[in-house]
This record gives sequence, C-alpha cells and structure tokens, in this order.
Amino acid sequence: MNQKISISRLAIMTQVNLETLRSLKRRGLIDAPVRLSSGLRSYGPADVRRILFIKRAQLLGFSLDQIGRLLTLEDARPDAETRELAARKLGMVESKLDDLIAMQQALTAIVGRCDVGNGERGGAIIQALVED
Repeated sequence: MNQKISISRLAIMTQVNLETLRSLKRRGLIDAPVRLSSGLRSYGPADVRRILFIKRAQLLGFSLDQIGRLLTLEDARPDAETRELAARKLGMVESKLDDLIAMQQALTAIVGRCDVGNGERGGAIIQALVED
C-alpha cells in the first residue's frame, strides 16, 4: 500500500467524512498532505493508520486532546507518561463498568418484577433504580 491517496479516497478507506479529516488536520492530529507536482494533495498509508488509531481511541473513550498526547508519545516513548495516561483511562473504564453492572442488575430486577405481574405501577421501575 505505497500509493498516493486523495482526501476523498482517504475518507472512504477510513470511513471518516471529509470535514472530520480537515478538522483532524487543523488540530494537528494528522499531518498536512503532501502536495504533488500536479497540485493535488496526497495522503499515504501512515495517514490511514493514524486515522484508524484515532477512531479506535475515540471508541475507547479517549478525547481528542488525550489522543493528541498519545500521538506525541508515540515517537518520544516516555513509558511512564504513557502508562499514567493509560492507567487513568483504565480507572475511568472500570468505574463505568461498575455503573453498567449496577444498571444491568437494576434492569434485571425490573424485568423480573414485570414478569411476576404483581400489579405494581410504573413506580416500581423508579424504585428499583433508586434502591441501587
């Protein structure tokens, strides 16, 4: 994959819209494209990789600012700083998991109450969430 990639092709390959690509460039998260002798701008495989990384990091809950820090750490490799950022994010993920488990338990209880059909009103749902 050593070809030149237009911005529209890059958008298709990474499933990111053109405005998002421009925004990532303005934020410094991706490099300015190489300008060909024809005047057209061209991206390369490294740009595809970087954009896919950015998308995946966002799905994992990293903000664009945090992603920018991670990208600067890529070359510098200060392991302690990388570890600190990852450990902080891990703590946040674990906290969200705890909340999701509590929500799952409350919803399971609500479904169980509804299945029993004991004639309780809709307030049972509110009560189940409050009890947790």
